[in-house]
Amino acid sequence: MLIDTHGRVATDLRVSLTDRCNLRCTYCMPEEGLAWLAKSDLLTDDEIVRLIRIAVTRLGVTEVRFTGGEPLLRPGLVGIVDRVARLAPRPRISLTTNGIGLARTADALREAGLDRVNVSLDTLRPEVFKALTRRDRLSDVTAGLAAASCAGLAPVKVNTVLMPGLNDDEAPDLLAWALDHDYELRFIEQMPLDAQHGWQRTGMITAGDVLASLRTRFALEPEQSQERGSAPAERWIVDGGPGRVGVIGSVTRPFCAACDRTRLTADGQVRNCLFAREETDLRATLRSGGDPAHVDEEVVRLWRAAMWAKKPGSGLDDPSFLQPDRPMSAIGG
Repeated sequence: MLIDTHGRVATDLRVSLTDRCNLRCTYCMPEEGLAWLAKSDLLTDDEIVRLIRIAVTRLGVTEVRFTGGEPLLRPGLVGIVDRVARLAPRPRISLTTNGIGLARTADALREAGLDRVNVSLDTLRPEVFKALTRRDRLSDVTAGLAAASCAGLAPVKVNTVLMPGLNDDEAPDLLAWALDHDYELRFIEQMPLDAQHGWQRTGMITAGDVLASLRTRFALEPEQSQERGSAPAERWIVDGGPGRVGVIGSVTRPFCAACDRTRLTADGQVRNCLFAREETDLRATLRSGGDPAHVDEEVVRLWRAAMWAKKPGSGLDDPSFLQPDRPMSAIGG
C-alpha cells in the first residue's frame, strides 16, 4: 500500500510515456519546443511494465493512466497497454491524449485493453485552435474523438482549459457540442504547467467564472448521487439530466485532502504530487543489475518512502506559488 503521513492512500498511477508532443500549446511549452530527454534516459517498454506490475501487485494500485507529453507518440503504446491489461489483478486503464492520431489507433488500443480516454480540446474554432496550439489540427482531434466513441472507449471525456482573450467565451458552446456528441466535458482551471513560466494567477479563468458562463445558457444542479471522494471534478447535472459537466478547480477549489495519485515520469522518477519539488529515482535501481527479486523489493521500499513524504497540499492555493523548474511534459497530467 502507498500511504502518506496524512492518511491518504494512492491507488491511481499516472505514467508519462514520453516528454514529446506534436502540439505547442501556449500554456504548456514554448513554440520552439523543449530540449527532449535522451532516448537512453527514457524508461523502456519492459521497464514501464515492470514498474506498473510492482505498483499493481505489491502496492495496491488499481487504476493506471497513460499520459505524456503525448502518449500516442510512444511506438510501443499498444503493446504496453496489452501487457498491463494482462496483469492480475487487472487495473483500470485509461489514456490522456491530445487526440491527434487517435483516429487510427482507437480500435487497436481498445482491443489491447484500454478502457477509456481523456482528450484535451480547448476550442471548436479552427483559428483559435491554431493560436492556442500553434498547429492546424482541429479536424484530427475531432476525428480522434469520434473514433474513440465508436471504439467503445467510454466514457469519452474532453478536458478544456479556458484562456483569457482566446476562448473564455466558448464554455456554453463547448458544453452544447459535448452534450450533442455524448462526451463528458470537464473544464480545468489553468495551472502553472508552462516551461516558459508565463502563468499568472490573476489572469486565470476560475471555476466560478466557468460556472457563471455556463449558467447563461444552462441550468446546473450539483450532482448528489455520489460522493466526490478523490475525483478532482465537481460534477453538475445539466438541464435536469442526463447530461453532466465537470469543473476542476485545481487552484481555487483544491482537492489535495483526498488525493489518491502517484506519478511515474517518462525517465523513471516517482513524484508524489504533480507540483512536487522532489523526485525519487527508480530507473537507477531497475538498471542496477542486481537480483530481480531484490531489485523489485528495493523499488517497493523507495516508492513507499516517496509517498510517505507527500505534503498535505500542492501549494497552488498559495498566491506566492512558483512553478516547478522541471518541464511538465515529462511528468504527465
